Amino acid sequence: MLFLGHERGSLGGELAVLSDVPKTMVYQIAEYINQKSEVIHQEIIQKAPSAELKSNQFDQDTLPPYPILDQIIELWIEDGFSIEEITARGFDCRTVLWTVQRIDQNEHKRKQAPQGLKVTSKAFGSGRRMPIAADYSY
Repeated sequence: MLFLGHERGSLGGELAVLSDVPKTMVYQIAEYINQKSEVIHQEIIQKAPSAELKSNQFDQDTLPPYPILDQIIELWIEDGFSIEEITARGFDCRTVLWTVQRIDQNEHKRKQAPQGLKVTSKAFGSGRRMPIAADYSY
């Protein structure tokens, strides 16, 4: 998420500009921006994604590849497909289940984050209304 605000430790008054944008779309946006001239340096685009919580930690160490992850998220969140329907489309059942569990287990974090712009058809913000105290076990 990209936060715009006065200091990183406080989320008050901030706007999460990319909160609704899947990682693969972030790369597409970067390529679009760079069509006429290199605004976003290639080393930034080519750098392995990382939350940078620990040194030498990369998203690919714990997450499925983003093209797969983003498709599962789209089918689950935007299209409202069930785990069985997503798996029937050829996705590994363990990966689908893991992804859905992480989304639902971390729902409370979405509610704590700053508001974001709505880009996709069903944003993680106002488009996804889930009770914060629900039991999401599968």
